[in-house]
Parts: sequence; structure tokens; C-alpha cells
Amino acid sequence: MQDILCTLTPADFGFLIGIIGGSKERRLTVLLDAMQDNDTAETRAALSDALEHEIRYYGSASVPYMVRKTFGAEPGASFSVIIRDAARKLKVRLTPLSTEREMIAELAQETATQQFAGLTSDEQQRLLEDLGIEREHAVAFLKRSAGVFAVPAMIEAFGIIVVQGLIKTVIFGLIAKIIGAQLAARLLQFLVSRLPWWVGWISPATWTLSLGWVALDIQGPAMRKTIPIVLYLGLCVLREEEPS
Repeated sequence: MQDILCTLTPADFGFLIGIIGGSKERRLTVLLDAMQDNDTAETRAALSDALEHEIRYYGSASVPYMVRKTFGAEPGASFSVIIRDAARKLKVRLTPLSTEREMIAELAQETATQQFAGLTSDEQQRLLEDLGIEREHAVAFLKRSAGVFAVPAMIEAFGIIVVQGLIKTVIFGLIAKIIGAQLAARLLQFLVSRLPWWVGWISPATWTLSLGWVALDIQGPAMRKTIPIVLYLGLCVLREEEPS
């Protein structure tokens, strides 16, 4: 997990800390402020280690967590287990024998395309048009695809910039559905003011519409934190892999 966390921007850290919330948010914010005041290997490692601890804690049931801690084992769930748990909940099949970085990027992409496939044809067309695709082009693509969507085919049809926008829009809409519209609106405002990568794709109108796209049965507070965190980290990995 550290190889992913160490590449995050302060805005990314702030978004993830906002999802965690509560008293732990205050403690992590102190570490984030220290890193922003003096971004060194030490301050970044302190924040990354603390954030990893919280993610692994939420990825493990509280009782097994304390049992492992009591007997001197690593108390939290491994990151690969957390990713696979999120994938099972989202009904996404990951490629076997992938690295954590590959799994988390695949999870974000496949979740976005599956959610897009679950829309009505009118909703699909509207989203594509909102991303700048001409109506005739969108209609022709949807008719040709016959409900089967894959990232390479969509990139070939629309270009990588549009597909990136679609993935961001759908994933943030899903995150907003899980964490709640009010918190999502606050975190989105925080992101777009500090991280230009988000600007131009995600708007409150877009993700508010997308709140009705999915019907997830996410039981327990832990999954309502780990799934949004994993999906956002997947977007961060995809961002790193964008062509310059």
C-alpha cells in the first residue's frame, strides 16, 4: 500500500482523511498539516503510515483485529485482501495473480464500466453527451456495443480523455452514494480547488444524477469506508498511468 500512498498529493490525503472522519480525522489532519508545512520523507512517511493503519483497521473486523494485535501478529487486514473484499462487494472479477497496484486500477475501471453498462440507454447517452460526445456518435456507439462495454473499445471510439472523464464521473458518483451527498459535496469542493485533474469532469449535477445509478447493499461502517477509499486510490493509480 505504501508505494501508492507515497505518490498522493495533499489533496488526495485530505479526501481520504475526510472519508475516515471522526476523531481519527482530527489526528490525521494534524499529520497532513505537518506534511504541508514541511514536505519531507519523514513527514510524508508519518502520514502514510498512520493512514495505512486506519485503512487496514477498517478492512478487518474489530474482533479479529484485536486478536491478531494481542498475539503479536500484524493486526490489520492486508491491502490485497481489502481490495478483493471490495471487488466481491462490487461484483467485479479481478485478474488473478495481479499486483496490488494492478488490482486497484482494474477495480476502478471495471466498476466504472459495469456501472455504465447498468444504466438505461437514455442515461448512457446523456452521460456521453455531458462528456462532450456528439449525439449521433454516442447513439451509434451504444447501438454497436449492444450493452457490452470495455475500456479499450471506448478509448478507440472516444479517445482516452473522454474515457478518463467517464471513469471519474461514475466512480465519484458511486463514492458519493456510499458516503452521502453532503460529505461528498464538501470533499468534491476540496478536491477541485486543489487538484486540477478533477476539474472539468465532475460537477454536483453530474454525480447527484449518478446517485440513482447503483443500488448497493453495503452493510457495516467499515465497508462504507474501505470501498470509497479503495476506489479513490484506484483513480489515483490510473492518474499516474496517464500518458504525458
